[in-house]
Amino acid sequence: MSNHLLSLWDCDKQQLLSYIKRALQLKKEAREGIRHHQLAGKVIGLIFEKPSTRTRVSFESAMYGLGGQVIYLSSRDTQLARHEPLKDMARVMARYVNGIVVRTFGQQVVEELGRYSTVPVINALTDLFHPCQVLSDIMTVQEAKGEIDALKIAWVGDGNNMANTWIQAACRLGFELKLACPPGYGPDPQILAAALAEAVKPITLLQDPAEAVRDADVINCDVWASMGHEHEQEERAGIFQPYQVNAALLAQAKADTVVLHCLPAHRGEEITDDVLEGRQCRAFDQAENKMHIHKAILEKHLLAAG
Repeated sequence: MSNHLLSLWDCDKQQLLSYIKRALQLKKEAREGIRHHQLAGKVIGLIFEKPSTRTRVSFESAMYGLGGQVIYLSSRDTQLARHEPLKDMARVMARYVNGIVVRTFGQQVVEELGRYSTVPVINALTDLFHPCQVLSDIMTVQEAKGEIDALKIAWVGDGNNMANTWIQAACRLGFELKLACPPGYGPDPQILAAALAEAVKPITLLQDPAEAVRDADVINCDVWASMGHEHEQEERAGIFQPYQVNAALLAQAKADTVVLHCLPAHRGEEITDDVLEGRQCRAFDQAENKMHIHKAILEKHLLAAG
């Protein structure tokens, strides 16, 4: 196993489940008032070219909750905007910190940092993948519904980095996945093809959201225009309207279906207010679980690195 977490391809089933098992344990201990210090004396650098409230605060809280320290760097605080070679940044940062958490645009950025860094590099989001988020989502699903390999998961909306990562998760963890995306807005075809070559249960790309959610244990959605695609918001609003997660769509699924949204949500667009606030939605549990899964990831990778 690589000591970087650049995408879920880096891990096998047992390694992915070990993050979730450890996160559940850390969450339980935190609620019992047990204090953790296993990362005392260690420092992570958060390099965020893309801003985020939840991802930044959850990583910072996770690191502080394990006794460590954090240095936050936005794009204006680094040489990335001035085109410093990534291989130079990786080798310099590795002499200052014990781990690098990166939230950026291109997957090639985290890949190159990982190639040259001697400390763990964690992908906190790229345009292609969002591994930490999907791990926290799966943790939330297991809390609500039990072991994920027995479940049917539906993705409704844009075939974005979240959809790509759910495809990886389905391949590695062995659950059935149906994705409903408008024509031309599906997931990355190479990622889908690679997953289909290994998957033990169906991963199906559809255009009909009602068909995708039928018999689903979990319905997952995200904004229609991800960061970097805001200029397409108006055009996408019309295209994606039939993919809104609302009461009518929810009625097509099981009565105990769980609804996920990684937030922030555009209420009244990809999800209606009544569904987001409803009893079946676990969006705010997901938000909390980001912190716990980040603890598990940081603990595993930073301690393994010595």
